[in-house]
Amino acid sequence: MKTQIINDVNGLPTGVFIPIEDWELIKKYYPNIEKVDQQLPQWQKDILDSRLADLDNPNNLDPIDELFRVLDSE
Repeated sequence: MKTQIINDVNGLPTGVFIPIEDWELIKKYYPNIEKVDQQLPQWQKDILDSRLADLDNPNNLDPIDELFRVLDSE
């Protein structure tokens, strides 16, 4: 796939050009790709907000080593 990055006047990437043949293949393998930019339902946003709020409190988080230990013991 030969893509091109489109930059604004400041050189920051603002878009991507994908050849139409590649886009058609992408749509074949991911038929819902054109719906990606649709809004999430409120109930999904609420779950994400709750999980993000947990990240603000380090006491709610366990070290990753603890997770690996639990997974290894099973």
